[in-house]
Order: sequence, then structure tokens, then C-alpha cells
Amino acid sequence: TLKWDGEWQITYEVFRDLGIAFAVVIVLIYILIVGWFQNFSVPIVMLAAIPLSLIGIVLGHWMLGAYFTATSMIGFIALAGVMVRNSVLLIDFINIRLEEGIPIKQAIIEAGAVRTTPILLTAGAVVLGAVIILFDPIFQGLAISLMGGTITSTFLTLLVVPLIYFRMMRNQKTNSKP
Repeated sequence: TLKWDGEWQITYEVFRDLGIAFAVVIVLIYILIVGWFQNFSVPIVMLAAIPLSLIGIVLGHWMLGAYFTATSMIGFIALAGVMVRNSVLLIDFINIRLEEGIPIKQAIIEAGAVRTTPILLTAGAVVLGAVIILFDPIFQGLAISLMGGTITSTFLTLLVVPLIYFRMMRNQKTNSKP
């Protein structure tokens, strides 16, 4: 037999395999969050940070004129865990304050005030660490994904995730009233 292969076949197989790995990562993150929070809808709010990072990844590649490569996809997968961690920090703090009897609006404001610094420090560490590999031709896509995705997702997560969580909690309270 004779098999004709080429760069497109390799690219297809790499992105297919990385896509499968990404799906497995998302499912594992979801299961871990469900186990921790004992709720099936809260993890969906937390996973909202992942598409937010994709905005920064696409913008970063476009601004630097770089191609989206396999290492870019690896950066996207790695970023999923970091960005969900930011959502976990916010929502866990909100839940702690809600258990103490604080109203939801006040709990969200306090979560933003208290958790913003650790979230920004983590984001800064990721971005500064990625600067080192930004000019490497092999790992440039990884660096762009980490930097662009982290910057965009961090700022959007600090705004979007608490808003989605507030809306979800408000809807649960209005639906649970007799």
C-alpha cells in the first residue's frame, strides 16, 4: 500500500487530538467543581471564563500576526485550568459570605474587592512567565495564548462571572419562592 500524507494531514491529526484532550480537560474540571460545590449549575458559570480567554488568544495572534499553532492550542488548554481557578476564587468567596448571611449584592462586591489582588497576581505571573518564550519560533503560539488569554480572561472574568452568578442566584431565589 501507498499512503500519501502531508502537512495538512499532520495538522488535522494534531488539532483533532488536542481537541479531544481539551474536551477531556473540560469534563474533568466540571466533575471536580461539581464534587466541590455539590451543584451542577455553578460549574457552568465557572467554565464561562474559558471562552473569554479565547477572545484574548484570537486577538493576540491577530495583533502579532502569528498563526494559531499546536502550541497555541496547548496554551489554550493550559489556560482553561488557570482561568477556572479565578472563577472558583470568586464564587467560593461569594458562597462563604452568603452562608454568613450577607446579601448577594454585597457578597459579590466583597468578593471582587478581596479576590482581585490574588487573581491579578496569578495573571501577572502567567504573563511574565510567557514573555520569556514569546520570541521563540516554536513556542511563540504558546506564549501568545498564555499572555493574550490571561489578560483578556482575567479582566472579563472579574466582571462577567460575578454577573452571571448573580443572575443565576437571583433566578433560583425567585423560582424557589412558594
